[in-house]
Amino acid sequence: MPFPRLITAMVTPFDDAGAIDWPTVDRLVDHLIAHGSEGIVVAGTTGESPTLTEAEKLALFERVKARAAGRAQVIAGTGTNDTAASIRLTREAEALGVDGVMLVVPYYNRPSQRGLYEHFRAVAEATSLPIMLYNVPGRTGANLAADTVIALSRIDNIVAVKEASGDLTQMARILEEARPGFQVLSGDDKMLLPLLAIGGHGVVSVAAHIVGDALKELIEAFLAGEVARAAALHRRYLPIFEGLFFTASPAPVKAALAMTGLPVGGLRLPLVPLNAEERNHLRTLLVRVLGEAALVA
Repeated sequence: MPFPRLITAMVTPFDDAGAIDWPTVDRLVDHLIAHGSEGIVVAGTTGESPTLTEAEKLALFERVKARAAGRAQVIAGTGTNDTAASIRLTREAEALGVDGVMLVVPYYNRPSQRGLYEHFRAVAEATSLPIMLYNVPGRTGANLAADTVIALSRIDNIVAVKEASGDLTQMARILEEARPGFQVLSGDDKMLLPLLAIGGHGVVSVAAHIVGDALKELIEAFLAGEVARAAALHRRYLPIFEGLFFTASPAPVKAALAMTGLPVGGLRLPLVPLNAEERNHLRTLLVRVLGEAALVA
């Protein structure tokens, strides 16, 4: 089963005590689907996966799957830097009925390319679910090289890569040499249009929490051959694509959700909310792009 073109990496809502806010999870799932998301990544980096327990992740997978109710694919973030733990969590997610899993490059231990290949191969052999690899060297300290992705694409259920290296040359090589049908999705909203232009599939988005309709319109315009309109949308919303990362994510997008009418609570340490100066900066940016009427706080 192929992954859709517009996938949102969902934040995890927390209540005032720092526990998962389940009613807000439901509201957020409905919001994302209503504004164009065709898939939702649960417990990825944007979902603050490092501070979620395994039990919380499984509960989130189950809750989001039930709430989505077939309206969007649910992709479970089951990757860790421990292969055995990744296998266990992937199998448990599969038993809950998720539609696929996303596996981040193992972080901190900085394995070799051979180690990365063997890690992903081992997880793939333990599940029948479609797998999206996730390359984000700025966070993991290790780049998943094009040669390794191309080799992994020969494994039947490894069907996509979320590329957040920012390296269009690497992405182009994967598109050229991976097995036919292998999907390359952008892990950066600002790289969506350039990636589409070289044959990429879509995006795993943070900005879709705020401007999902615009991202859907951009993708549809490009696919319809309306490149000038897609480019205009890219230019218009680029300040938001970049502005949601001016400090550690997901602090800006959680603040932006509150400002636009869907508060999702705070963050778990060591992440911290925006300070007053940062909030003012973000608010100014949102007003400039979306207009004052789009904000409620």
